[in-house]
Amino acid sequence: MHSRRTFGIATGVGVLAAPFAVRAQSAWPLGRPIRVICPTPPGAANDMLARLLAQRLQERLGAIAIVENRPGASALLGTNVVLQAPPDGFTLLASTFNTAVMPLVLKGANFDPQTDLTVMGRTAQAPLVMVISGTRPERTITEVVAAVKAKPDDWNIAISAVGSAGHLATIDFMRRTGLDLNVVTYRGTQPALTDLMGGSAQLLIDPSFALLASRADGRIRALGIAAPQRSPLASDVPTMAEAGLPGFEFQAWYGVWGPKGMPPEITQRVNALVQETMKDPEIAARLATQVIEPVVESIDDSRRFIAAEIQRAGELLRSVNYQPE
Repeated sequence: MHSRRTFGIATGVGVLAAPFAVRAQSAWPLGRPIRVICPTPPGAANDMLARLLAQRLQERLGAIAIVENRPGASALLGTNVVLQAPPDGFTLLASTFNTAVMPLVLKGANFDPQTDLTVMGRTAQAPLVMVISGTRPERTITEVVAAVKAKPDDWNIAISAVGSAGHLATIDFMRRTGLDLNVVTYRGTQPALTDLMGGSAQLLIDPSFALLASRADGRIRALGIAAPQRSPLASDVPTMAEAGLPGFEFQAWYGVWGPKGMPPEITQRVNALVQETMKDPEIAARLATQVIEPVVESIDDSRRFIAAEIQRAGELLRSVNYQPE
């Protein structure tokens, strides 16, 4: 099953910039609906960003935009819809970090994200945070490392999904600290968080927006945020560098792709729309409440960033001899 939400034709058709003023009257995007495929369930951060993209396509280009949630197979189901679509600009993929590393962790992901999809730009990013079950007495990462080394069988570390940013961060955490934790894989953040609160899992590294709001009642505590600076929304949480792991920086990030072979005119137009959207102070303020940071960068910058992320993910997965499932 998948869900659809339609954004109707705007009453006033805007344009992005002077170079596009004449082209805005061309066949794309008028005349047919644009499908924005979201390979994650409704309600998640990626779903929010997909709907924001669809709304902006409406407001700025006069397009009919339809968000289709196609979750399943660790986001491969929705990704395959875009891989198989014609490169005409009427099928876009609003997805996450997982898209870049999917072929490294899933046997069925038989594509190269750098050549079989067209990058249109990243939209936003969210630093990861390490949290500990409130049932544990440890208050710092230094105390955690000492406790795990003393009684390793007392500890489980949860990951919300194979191939997630938290999965890679967990591998790096164990590599840096020399720990050999029992890793338990979940189907999403919420079930992992539930076990963490109950004490059957002790540690979790996942996006900050999913975790920081859950610590108010003391059932989990934040040990460190994997970002260069502390978050204004959680100024009491040290960076991982401050907590004793310099250079430990991981983030969930989001972007827009299209099928292979997209016309440059369309890709640049979508990128300009994304940059305009993410520069909007109101959008930035809305995202900030969830510890999500807007990203404003060119297609080439996004490609370089994604290539570096794939390289780092590959190195970390090889370091533990990870085999695609």
